[in-house]
Amino acid sequence: MDFIFHEKQEGFLCAQHCLNNLLQGEYFSPVELASIAHQLDEEERMRMAEGGVTSEDYRAFLQQPSENMDDSGFFSIQVICNALKFWGLEVIHFNNPEYQNHTLQHYPT
Repeated sequence: MDFIFHEKQEGFLCAQHCLNNLLQGEYFSPVELASIAHQLDEEERMRMAEGGVTSEDYRAFLQQPSENMDDSGFFSIQVICNALKFWGLEVIHFNNPEYQNHTLQHYPT
């Protein structure tokens, strides 16, 4: 590796900068992350519709803003996880028992 890529923080685009710094290049833009967020929103809408499009829960869901993104540049952990899947990477939460067992096997205390 000839250099270390570092994308400076601009605005509240923490997820974009985190992903690009991790992957060492300009791979994700706000537009691409917003596209992933919209796809997740649509999947959530379809799941909610399974309970009936006339149900109170579905109508209330439609009135709520997206939990996957907002206008400030926030993107949810679900967006980050789906972005990493494009690279064959997976997020494993540190409190996941599978992670803890793996860590203990490789780094005994």
